[in-house]
Amino acid sequence: MFIADNQPPPYENVDLFGSDRALVEAARINGAEAEERALSVFGRRWGTAAMFDAARRANDDPPQLVGDAGERCVAFDPAYHAFMRDSIAEGLHAMSWRADGRRAPAPAEVARAARFYMVAQVENGHMCPVTMTRAAVAALAAQPDLLAQVMPKIVARQYDPDYRPWTEKPGITIGMGMTEKQGGTDVRANTTRAVRDGDGYRITGHKWFMSAPMCDAFLVLAQAPDGLTCFFMPRFAPEGAVNGLLFQKLKDKLGNRSNASSEVEFADAYALRVGEEGHGIRTIIEMVQLTRLDCAISSAGLMRAALARALHHVRHRIVFQKRLIDQPMMRAVIADMALVSEAAMALTLRLARSFDLAPGDAAEAARARLLTPAVKYWVCKSAPAFVYEAMECLGGNGYVEDSVLPRLYREAPVNAIWEGSGNVMCLDVLRALKRDTEAARSVLAALLGDANGLPGAEAAARWIVSILTGADSERQTRAGVERLAQLAAAAALQDMRSPVAELFARVHLAEARGAMFGTAVLGAADVAAMLDRAVPD
Repeated sequence: MFIADNQPPPYENVDLFGSDRALVEAARINGAEAEERALSVFGRRWGTAAMFDAARRANDDPPQLVGDAGERCVAFDPAYHAFMRDSIAEGLHAMSWRADGRRAPAPAEVARAARFYMVAQVENGHMCPVTMTRAAVAALAAQPDLLAQVMPKIVARQYDPDYRPWTEKPGITIGMGMTEKQGGTDVRANTTRAVRDGDGYRITGHKWFMSAPMCDAFLVLAQAPDGLTCFFMPRFAPEGAVNGLLFQKLKDKLGNRSNASSEVEFADAYALRVGEEGHGIRTIIEMVQLTRLDCAISSAGLMRAALARALHHVRHRIVFQKRLIDQPMMRAVIADMALVSEAAMALTLRLARSFDLAPGDAAEAARARLLTPAVKYWVCKSAPAFVYEAMECLGGNGYVEDSVLPRLYREAPVNAIWEGSGNVMCLDVLRALKRDTEAARSVLAALLGDANGLPGAEAAARWIVSILTGADSERQTRAGVERLAQLAAAAALQDMRSPVAELFARVHLAEARGAMFGTAVLGAADVAAMLDRAVPD
């Protein structure tokens, strides 16, 4: 049905789970079948017009730093707090942990990933403190006594934005500060200093980028006498006074507008050590591994959100006396995008399954180590171009702020930059290969087994090994890591018995294709099948 002015009706009141056939199948095959009813309830709630409108308000009214220089806090639009309450009430910040800090049993990671993927289709900014709070537990495990103190506050499903000591609150959120202006990714160049003060430390220095300054505590890196060390820094000192965190400004970011990111000076700030002195990178990397997984899930969700809007538009818009969805070239573009979107989702949920199984399965633990940076690299770096193509499907309608596409487009680059940019991810893949070559080769063999019989899979596996283990491996690592992620995506699609696994492998592993969407060689039947699977009814 078409309305008189040839404009599509609003995209709202969508079941983000039930209308996404591929997501339902991926959740089921990755162990979360028992969660389907709860996931459907979640998907219907998050797909309402009210949720979409709240996301607009949270981003149109970004946070502000208020108060005196020595005691500043962050003020948000009420919509932001509503998202935080909802996500924490659902357990997105802690459902993958037991109350004692051990991993929750499978399928906790997959069930959470499916929810996180749906939330990403609505509002991304508030997911930053949610994901950091969840991931902080992995780092805090290096200090069991401290973990035991904070864990009851982390697993609580109560959001408390009040500005008071964390010990007085029913539930808390945790942020992170690693980056300094002189070092950036090279955290070994950090100059922030920590000196012993009784049972704690006093920290002096700065952070050029510290995420979520409204959190109750932060994991930060500073140079202790024995080297770079991880610390737990609360907003309030033990005696109840405001701690020495002097927030200088909020970053004026391209996207991610609803979320606060800050520059901060530490003036003799009180903190507790997490792990041994000199082991800061080893400690914090446990947290970063989980935030990288969430970056990939979030980017896959952004891609699905953009695809859904493009599909909604072209199914209702008439051009040259035909619906756009009936125009052959547009069909090819949308089908090509749908193929990549499904692959990204399948890949991230399969990776979440590896995290679920890793504690008791060495092969899955090795898979998570090797593939997390590769998956983040490919999915997160694919998102900006993907969202742009969706924007172009809407034409001028997609370029104006009345559409959600400009916000999605501004949001899309952030996950590729945060938690390690593209080159860092590629170097991490190389390190994983060199640190445990036998385990890495076993992962590749398992991927090839999962992708058994798919076009181009065997040749891709041989090529990946030759590129990533060659004498000139670092210069060519991006090519090898991209192909590694695509092989893993084909294997994930095959594993979930997706009818498009062979098509993805043919298009992305076996055949040459152009750089733009719509250049894959897809038959009419392939296009029709992809569009049928992707349509968000």
